[in-house]
Amino acid sequence: MLFASNIKFLRKRKNRTQDEVAEALGMKRPTLSGYENDVAMPGIPALIQFSNYFGISVDTLLKIDISRLTGHQLYMLEHGEDIYLKGGKIRVLATTVDRNNVDNIELVPEKAKAGYTRGFFDPEYISELPRYQLPFLPSDRKFRTFQISGDSMLPLPDGAWVTGEFVQDWLSLPDGEACIILTLDEGIVFKMVVNRISEEGRLQLVSLNPDYQPYWVNVPEVREIWRFVNYTSSELPSGNVSQEMIGRALNTIQADLREIRKKVLE
Repeated sequence: MLFASNIKFLRKRKNRTQDEVAEALGMKRPTLSGYENDVAMPGIPALIQFSNYFGISVDTLLKIDISRLTGHQLYMLEHGEDIYLKGGKIRVLATTVDRNNVDNIELVPEKAKAGYTRGFFDPEYISELPRYQLPFLPSDRKFRTFQISGDSMLPLPDGAWVTGEFVQDWLSLPDGEACIILTLDEGIVFKMVVNRISEEGRLQLVSLNPDYQPYWVNVPEVREIWRFVNYTSSELPSGNVSQEMIGRALNTIQADLREIRKKVLE
């Protein structure tokens, strides 16, 4: 039974003593000790108490070895993304970990982008991607690096490597956020987003280069969203990109936002 090891693991992760947890649950410390040492099994009312205290479903406490979850998975679990509580709404992500069970950062080079569109959900495909670690990034979040192509997001040059943080809650994306987005039709694109999921069930994707027109994608077409964190490139940003160009692109986004707000208020 995994319940005993799970509640002990979660208690220690919260830096709580047995006395503190027992008091919070309204039980005696020896009773809690018996549960943690697997010499006694709580009844249904006590199971519900533990579930409410840790914010984790009874099914997870009984069936999942929580100590073996990756840092990202554990973070998501502790922040309300429990598949047994939310069912299919949780976005399952194929990932890889190092020997210390820490999430790797997988690289998706230009030549692998077509394959990624078909295999992004396949653990075997993801395990074949190059991977590395960036120690200055938080270990409790999931990151992936994609190679971009073209000039739609100048001043980032063609061939730059863009690292993004996996976005679980798409509704939380603020307008103007730069994101790597995987869609059914377009594949992997790097754009600024205008978030209208709540109101209209879609996102507007905007390029920094004003030569490219914004366009809309419906949520069912979207498969993954990664929030921009940083980029690396062997080239300096193009000297042909002026502050005026960047300003025009940002003005376009702001004008679109004003127009959308106007329509919403009408």
